[in-house]
Amino acid sequence: FDARVRNLRRRMELSRMIHEASKPWVASVRGPCAGASLSLALACDMRVASETARFITAFAKVGLSGDFGGSYFLSGLIGTGRARELYFTGGEIRSEEAYRLGVANRLVADEQLEAETAAFAAQIAAGPRLTIAYMKKNMNVAERGDISAALDAEAIHHARTGQTEDHKEAAQAFTEKRKPVFKGR
Repeated sequence: FDARVRNLRRRMELSRMIHEASKPWVASVRGPCAGASLSLALACDMRVASETARFITAFAKVGLSGDFGGSYFLSGLIGTGRARELYFTGGEIRSEEAYRLGVANRLVADEQLEAETAAFAAQIAAGPRLTIAYMKKNMNVAERGDISAALDAEAIHHARTGQTEDHKEAAQAFTEKRKPVFKGR
């Protein structure tokens, strides 16, 4: 039993690594997304869902309690009451509701899923990489619910990003009324 727990916990580190990575992760979801796949999609920073996407907890239907951090991520996205209901009943969220609840950031036609996800990811990737990494850190601190820690993180990261070449470029581009060209420095 202990070896089984250790092995599962070791594999579940993937969710933490996605969540804490400095680069944003964007999941692309078409059709059913259930169990560990659901948890991994929820670990991502954002999700683009096609109109046939279904986010299914399913664990109760197979006699399992859940894994890969799904309960943590879903509770944070939609609140503990709704997350508990979905987990306890093995319920699902269809694409339109997922978008309305904030589980999906974008809702697109099935045939547009790959292109829209790639365009969304490219839009984020074209931004100031260091700044986005610090923004992600700020959001992760904010998830813990400690306002003092969130303010501390924001102050430190704001001061750091204010010293970057990307910030200087953005300020210059603003005054020159042009789009900034970020270099991740």
